[in-house]
Amino acid sequence: MEKIIACCGLDCATCDARVATLSDDNELRTQTAEKWKVQFSAGITPEMINCTGCREEGIKFSHCTQCEIRNCVKAKGFETCADCDKLDGCVLLKDIHQYLPEALENLKSLN
Repeated sequence: MEKIIACCGLDCATCDARVATLSDDNELRTQTAEKWKVQFSAGITPEMINCTGCREEGIKFSHCTQCEIRNCVKAKGFETCADCDKLDGCVLLKDIHQYLPEALENLKSLN
């Protein structure tokens, strides 16, 4: 499967929100909302689980418009964080790459 790398390095192709959106799978939306509600301590409902990917055309998950990483990439005119010379020491990326090191590997594979 081809990867669709988000600004931060996550692979949108494997994201449950994107999969549920593209397949219009309400059961997966419900499962994802429940999982994310616990994982992110947020009030997430199945109706909120709609996204085509951070860098793709179409609908975005509500967090995407507020995402500091995505907003930084857009403000700098980059495609992803891989285009930034501060990738390795970026404080915005620290938490996500600490828990999901594959996101950093995805970004480094783009260069």
